[in-house]
Amino acid sequence: MTQDQKAVAAGASSGIVFIAASVWVLQSLLPVPVANDAGDKLAYAAQWIVLAAIPFFAMIVAVGNARFLSEAIDPTLHKESQRMKIDGRVADNTTQQLLLFAIGSLGLAVTLSATQLPIIGAAAITFVIVRIGFWIGYRIRPVYRAFGFAGTAYLNLGLIAAAVWRSLT
Repeated sequence: MTQDQKAVAAGASSGIVFIAASVWVLQSLLPVPVANDAGDKLAYAAQWIVLAAIPFFAMIVAVGNARFLSEAIDPTLHKESQRMKIDGRVADNTTQQLLLFAIGSLGLAVTLSATQLPIIGAAAITFVIVRIGFWIGYRIRPVYRAFGFAGTAYLNLGLIAAAVWRSLT
């Protein structure tokens, strides 16, 4: 393996371990909501999805402000700095990941009991942390985005897989 591949493997592995530990710890710390029906469960998940969207909004603001304050104000001129390009790529990937997170959270929430719903909140908090880790890692050196990318991707995989599994059983 190359040094970059080793860095990506280490980052991805640590991201996966982090999300597992984070969701496990956080779900036990969050209060159990009152959720009597599917509507209550969906509302609970929707509130947490709003939290998960905050880093995405920050990314859009960063790109917009950078464009406004530079020659890249006209995107057709291709005058973006490297930092702007990275922030744009981070925002693009976060759009994709946030969509999967929302689908997984809503799909899983309706299958959970009220006492299990804090898993959704724990996943949202974890999503925010790993997305910020993705952004910071990408800015430092693109291969360092692996922690946040793998953390988010496997978190979303877990939510979607659990939603499908619980729907079929």
